[in-house]
Amino acid sequence: MQRRAFLQGTLLGASALTLGTSRAAWPQTQTGAAGKAAADPAVLKIVRRTIEVNGRTASVFGLQQPNGSRGLTLLAGQAFHVDLRNETDEPTIVHWHGLTPPWYSDGVADASLPLMAAKSDRRFNFPVGAAGTHWMHAHTLQEQTLLAAPLIVRSADDARSDEQEVVILLHDFSFSSPEELLEKLKKGKGSPVAGKAAMAGEAMTPGHAGMEPAAGGAQTHAMQSMDINDIDYDAYLANDRTLDDPEIVAVELGARVRIRVINGATATAFTMDFGDIEGTLIAVDGQDITPVKGRRFPIAQGQRLDVRLQLPREARAFPVLALREGARERTGIILRPPGAVIAKLPGQSAVETPVLDMALEASLKAVTPLKARPVDKTFNMALAGSMETYSWSLDTPDPINISPGDRVEVTMRNTSMMAHPMHLHGHHFQVVAIDGRRISGAMRDTVLIPPQRSVTIAFEANNPGRWAFHCHHLYHMAAGMMTRFAYQDGGKRH
Repeated sequence: MQRRAFLQGTLLGASALTLGTSRAAWPQTQTGAAGKAAADPAVLKIVRRTIEVNGRTASVFGLQQPNGSRGLTLLAGQAFHVDLRNETDEPTIVHWHGLTPPWYSDGVADASLPLMAAKSDRRFNFPVGAAGTHWMHAHTLQEQTLLAAPLIVRSADDARSDEQEVVILLHDFSFSSPEELLEKLKKGKGSPVAGKAAMAGEAMTPGHAGMEPAAGGAQTHAMQSMDINDIDYDAYLANDRTLDDPEIVAVELGARVRIRVINGATATAFTMDFGDIEGTLIAVDGQDITPVKGRRFPIAQGQRLDVRLQLPREARAFPVLALREGARERTGIILRPPGAVIAKLPGQSAVETPVLDMALEASLKAVTPLKARPVDKTFNMALAGSMETYSWSLDTPDPINISPGDRVEVTMRNTSMMAHPMHLHGHHFQVVAIDGRRISGAMRDTVLIPPQRSVTIAFEANNPGRWAFHCHHLYHMAAGMMTRFAYQDGGKRH
């Protein structure tokens, strides 16, 4: 299958928004003992629903259980035993982002399954794997229209832990259809806010997650002009809601809280801001890391953060905010202990949020890194494109051939002036170099590569198939920034 055909699935199935209203409920645990499939498959429905945004109602997609709960929560070692039911009038397909299913269960159109027809069912049954914060979303433009939901895998220790879990799914929202947004971008009518921003490339303080220059930090790149946000959205959502009407989460006085943040936005990166509470980052993309303390942590499209908070024993509200990169817009939720008064928070900060950098990435270390061994195959690729033509590409063959058992290293050089969060299906990789400097970084499935920077990742070729590798900015992917890693055995079922 050629790249053109591979990308066509991203252009199907999204339609213009209409008016209506609803609320969200969040993941509930699927029954079934760890290590065993549930007696009956869980039912997950693709539906049309209505939400209210900025005083207007809009029809959006949803992924929910029959009781209305959004998404799924499973146990580590359990089977992903799910009946997916498309109850809408449109074809679609769902990708299990962060899981490593057999290739024939991956959710990319015609790789290997076709789009799900309207009013059709599809059953999945594969090992869910280790615990982690993941999510599921359409692998079409319908992702923009909120066809996404949390997919949380909890360990036995998580279940016994004396802490409250709070899931935050971020999104960018438009009353325009995704097709309209893409057409405007191709005609050079993207957001004027995107404009340009100075890129100094300063060394940053890891404890502030790349948000403040380190003392004595030297310039690593010449001052340049970069593109940031190419769409100015109507709203930015946390669990389907804006700060005009945020989700209020009841917590105990002095509670310990685990925040699971999922950036489901299609074109927007954020910085998570915990205010005066110092959090501990314990996992990225569902993979445990050596803990990092800080009050702000960056999160690109497709990425996840697990942050543990120890709240003080004070009867006051604790906002958890997502700050739009290079802009003033923000969204979030509010943690409310008993007796706390909730003050209204404006949807804009007083100052613009800085642009995401690589400082935090360079400081992260995996708890369980890849085992040391020789590299069998190395690949170099340029991430190319421009806002002027709105064409984006990976300067690499399609497909990229690998063999079962290979240790693979890929160096990505971003030659464009816009950041690209690169996502690999079916595998977890380790970040092993930034700008050519070797590190023993985090295990991930999505890594951000800022303009004029390079990142090297390594992974084990242990899941045969023809796996998508693409930018997780939806419109960059739709405009061509996608390829595949193809096992030479053709991805036969094993």
